[in-house]
Amino acid sequence: MIGNPYREHPHVKGITEEVRDGKARIQLLGGLSGSSGAALIHACLCELKGPHLIILNDREEAAYFYTDLVILEGTPDRTLFFPSSYKRSVQYGQPDEANIITRTQTLRRLAEKRAASFIVSHAEALVETVVTKKHLEESTLEVRVGEKIDRDFMEEVLQSCHFDLVDFVYEPGQYAIRGGIVDVFSYASSHPCRIDFFGDEVDSIRLFDTDNQRSLENLKKVSIIPNVQWEKEMDRHRISFLEYIPSNTVLWMDHQGLITGQVQSLFEKTEPGTGPEGQIDKSKFLTSGKEIAGQMDRFRRVVFADPETAREAKVWNFETSPQPAFRKNFEHLAAHLKERCADGYTCYLLSENEKQFERLRAIFDEIDPELQYRTIPETLHGGFSDHELKVAYYTDHQIFERYHRFRLHDRFSRKESLSVKELVGLNPGDYVVHVDHGIGIFGGLEKIDVNGRTQEAIKLVYRDKDVLYVNIHSMHRISRYKGKEGEPPRIYKLGSGAWQKLKSNTKKKVQDIARDLIMLYAGRREQKGFSFSPDTYLQQELESSFIYEDTPDQLKATADVKAGMEAGFPMDRLVCGDVGFGKTEVAIRAAFKAVADSKQVAVLVPTTILAFQHYNTFSDRLKDFPASVDYLSRFRSYADQKRIISMLKEGRIDIIIGTHKLVGLEIAFKDLGLLIIDEEQK
Repeated sequence: MIGNPYREHPHVKGITEEVRDGKARIQLLGGLSGSSGAALIHACLCELKGPHLIILNDREEAAYFYTDLVILEGTPDRTLFFPSSYKRSVQYGQPDEANIITRTQTLRRLAEKRAASFIVSHAEALVETVVTKKHLEESTLEVRVGEKIDRDFMEEVLQSCHFDLVDFVYEPGQYAIRGGIVDVFSYASSHPCRIDFFGDEVDSIRLFDTDNQRSLENLKKVSIIPNVQWEKEMDRHRISFLEYIPSNTVLWMDHQGLITGQVQSLFEKTEPGTGPEGQIDKSKFLTSGKEIAGQMDRFRRVVFADPETAREAKVWNFETSPQPAFRKNFEHLAAHLKERCADGYTCYLLSENEKQFERLRAIFDEIDPELQYRTIPETLHGGFSDHELKVAYYTDHQIFERYHRFRLHDRFSRKESLSVKELVGLNPGDYVVHVDHGIGIFGGLEKIDVNGRTQEAIKLVYRDKDVLYVNIHSMHRISRYKGKEGEPPRIYKLGSGAWQKLKSNTKKKVQDIARDLIMLYAGRREQKGFSFSPDTYLQQELESSFIYEDTPDQLKATADVKAGMEAGFPMDRLVCGDVGFGKTEVAIRAAFKAVADSKQVAVLVPTTILAFQHYNTFSDRLKDFPASVDYLSRFRSYADQKRIISMLKEGRIDIIIGTHKLVGLEIAFKDLGLLIIDEEQK
């Protein structure tokens, strides 16, 4: 958790007193840079009671502000996000279920009048009207453990609220009934709930994972809420969000004129036919900017950057500056830190990744081992310096020019995995594999009686019409059969032992292959290989400049490859992973490590297109480092090929990328140290 320096700022007391007294309806905060605005507002919110609505210009800005508030608060419990319902813009009419759930959760939280909250929103979210608190309450079905509910009545309620009956629940607005179990995916939760009945009494309620149907959390009660955003039946019960929030809410805004202008523009551009339900009444489902502007006048307001309000506002100025653009110039960064420390500043480096701190320490140890700074294992969206408080915050993603992703907590997302989605996609007659019983034929879903209770099971058919019923909780043991097309697999009789024998023979063959590999690698260990040097600060700089956060597997693969390169025997590593999982980045780091020891690198790829793509990727990543990259394929002219071959022989090309032409007899290297073979190449 980041200690908020603004908790001690003298202006905070003045701002909070003005807000509390309500003497100045508008206050203007000036001179805020980076995430200093979020830090200052958080310090003020901690001193004030009652709800607060923070309105930013767009969704991305609001999401980053929300993330900063949660980090400063140390928990997401009191901070709410209120987005637009749409993936892009209300005028394009493409609702996003995750956004609708987040909106509904915020409306529900406000209706329950829980502890004072910080609500972060943006202009486009204010265009859409919301259902009234009374109608939200009337549309909510509360279910508690121990109470009696008629299941037929419950199904009638779900149908009247436009929930869809399905075999398995995996999206909001769906429900399924299997004997004494009712699964419902409410728009008030990021996960569906499973309600287990004993007769008419609710025996248990638990959230579950849509992928594997396993329980996540036991609940004492659950609120089932339909999609209240676009139901036509609710068009008579709609108000603007500013009418929904409590009257004692304090508004914190970026620029009031811009926000109301955006709302008005969207209102005017949105056609009446927009929305999933077809024709809508704009006056019921949308709010104009003029209405929003009038409603804002009823609240106490604090504005961050709006010179238009300066005449009627109480003005508070701050002396801050944004984090400089170091452009990965670490000598410049070190000199800047040294200068700040000499001027009495306390300097903080922020990063969520301990590996980044290790890289920075290695770099600074090379430049200036006496450099003074403190580290915080969290980060903000924008670094800044406050010249009154004498503090400076530097984010690692800005130092290394990496992409910084905002985090919206506990959000629903569609997951593509072998589970309910793929099970629903199976057709009777499809081949599947059960890990214990082998290849069978999918026979569909059937309801069976188990110990007096009706349950739905997966039916698998084997040889001689043997049938195996698999409980849906064990469906992770089933996978779709993948084999040679047009060639049906062999199906065995249940209990014959043929599948176990086949598995045993397969294991024996795998053991034989493993034994051969052990002998092969034992022989390689006896050979003498080139030992690459430990990482230099340039290697650390390259790895730190990767714009995305390394995954744990990526870090492990990189570490293992580099350890193999530093060993005294020939290295042979296989790096596996799906497309987009970062294999190329591991290869780039290994290639640069080889180049740093004056060795050449060959990258063998299966196609000319891939050779050119890799050339662009390697060149872009290494453009700021001392490494020359080129590629060789049939797309290059004869003159280019001749020149490249000559330069390779002379050692003037460090990394060469190419197709099978790289293994031609005419190719010679001055000092080849690493060979990288891309997927599919044999």
